[in-house]
Amino acid sequence: MHISFRQIQVFQAVAQTENFTRAAELLHMTQPAISMQVKQLEDNTELSLFERQGKRIVMTAAGRAMHAYTCEILAQYQGMVETLKELKNVHQGYIKVSAATTSIYFITKMLASFSRIHEGITVSLHITNRKTLVEQLQNYEADLVVMGEPPANLDLYSQRLMCNPLVMIAPASHALAGRKGIPIGEIVAEKFVVREQGSGTRAAIERFFAEHGHTFSSTLEMGSNESIKYSVIAGLGLGIVSLHSIRLELETRSLAILDVGGFPIQRYWHIVTRDGKWLSPAAQAFKEYVIAEAATYAQDYQQLLL
Repeated sequence: MHISFRQIQVFQAVAQTENFTRAAELLHMTQPAISMQVKQLEDNTELSLFERQGKRIVMTAAGRAMHAYTCEILAQYQGMVETLKELKNVHQGYIKVSAATTSIYFITKMLASFSRIHEGITVSLHITNRKTLVEQLQNYEADLVVMGEPPANLDLYSQRLMCNPLVMIAPASHALAGRKGIPIGEIVAEKFVVREQGSGTRAAIERFFAEHGHTFSSTLEMGSNESIKYSVIAGLGLGIVSLHSIRLELETRSLAILDVGGFPIQRYWHIVTRDGKWLSPAAQAFKEYVIAEAATYAQDYQQLLL
C-alpha cells in the first residue's frame, strides 16, 4: 500500500470542507484533480473513504479512522516546518555550548550580554574540564566549545579568542609577594596547589616546568580555580591559575601575583567546533559575537598585570 503526502493533504481538505470544489480551492488545485487523488487513495487502500449525503461529502467509518492519523501527520509536518523556519531565524533557536572550567569568568558575562540582544535564543552552557570537552568534540555533542589548546587529533574549526595568561599566586602577606625577578629554581621546592590531572591548565604547568629543566610536583590537587584560590589564601601553598580567575582577589589584596621568571605562561582561549559541522544561524551569531567581544575582554584583563 502506497499513500503519498499529497493524497493525505487532499484527503484532509475534503474531510474539512466536505466538498470537492472547496477542497480544490483550498489546495489551489482543480476539482477533477481532487477527485482523481481521492479515487487513487481509495484504490490504494481498497476502502471507501467518503460517501455522499445530499450535497455533502462525508467520511465513512474507514475515512474517520484514517482522519485520526492524518490530523496527527499534518500537525507533525507543520511542526517540522515551523522548527526549520526557526532554525533559519537568527533571533530564535537553541545552542549547546561547552566551555572549560576557567572560562566561566568571562564566558558567562559574554552569554549574559548576548542574551540581552537575542532574547529568543536559548543557550545551554556546560562547564567542564578538558577531557570531557575533547570527548564532546569527538561525539559532536556540542555546537560550540570554548577551550584552551584544541586537540590535534580531530578535524576542527578553531578560532583564537584571546590570551589566557597563567600566573603564579601567593597570599598577599607571603615573603615573595612584591619581590622582583624571582628565579624559577627558587620556587621549585615550594608547595603548590594546582588543578587536577586531565585539565588543560595542569598540562600547561607541567610542560612549562619540564621546558625549564624542572620536575613539577604538586602538594594539593583541586577541581576548580575557586578551591585553589581559597587554599592559597589559607596558606596551603602557591597556586598557578588563569589571570581571568583572580580579579576580585587582586582588588581586595587577598592574593598577589608573583614575579617569577618565565611567568605568566602564555596560553590562549579558542572557540572550536568540528570541521564541517552545520551551525544554525543562532549558533553562528553566538560564535561571531564571542569572537568580536574577546578583544575587549582581553584588554580589560591585561590591565591586571600592570
